[in-house]
Amino acid sequence: MKKLVATTGLALAVAMPAAAQDTATAKAEFVNMAGEKNGTATLTETAQGVLMELEVTGLPAGEWVAFHVHETGKCDHQTGHDSAGGHFNPTNAEHGYLTGKGPHAGDMPNQRVGADGVLRAQVFNSMVKLDGGETAIRGKALMIHGGQDDYKSQPAGDAGNRQACAVIE
Repeated sequence: MKKLVATTGLALAVAMPAAAQDTATAKAEFVNMAGEKNGTATLTETAQGVLMELEVTGLPAGEWVAFHVHETGKCDHQTGHDSAGGHFNPTNAEHGYLTGKGPHAGDMPNQRVGADGVLRAQVFNSMVKLDGGETAIRGKALMIHGGQDDYKSQPAGDAGNRQACAVIE
């Protein structure tokens, strides 16, 4: 009997770390329009999508800002972060939650920046995953715009200038 309990305990000890390793994660470091680091994001894949936790400084205080996944993992501040391309849209859907043929995979809800100019948020995107397949976002970019997304204008929601960009690694 004691031998059975010890074997079961060992099996649980071996299985537990393996289960913890099944969760895919990624990191991203935001850079502002001057090319300075101004925030981070941690992304965790779940069975239903990707949970993103971010903190970004130097944003328009007390304002709503657009937050999207962009198609190219390049954040060149000298191009105004245009190097990140357009929104990630592997299914060629329309942009926005308020359109009949949207949203696309890169669409996410507007986020409120605190009075201190810091955005602290947890955002869940059920239309993407971190790795594998056409909806994978590792190697893509996270983008924060200077204005809010209107959820209907094509192709990007009339969200204003790109303020902070981060490559998902």
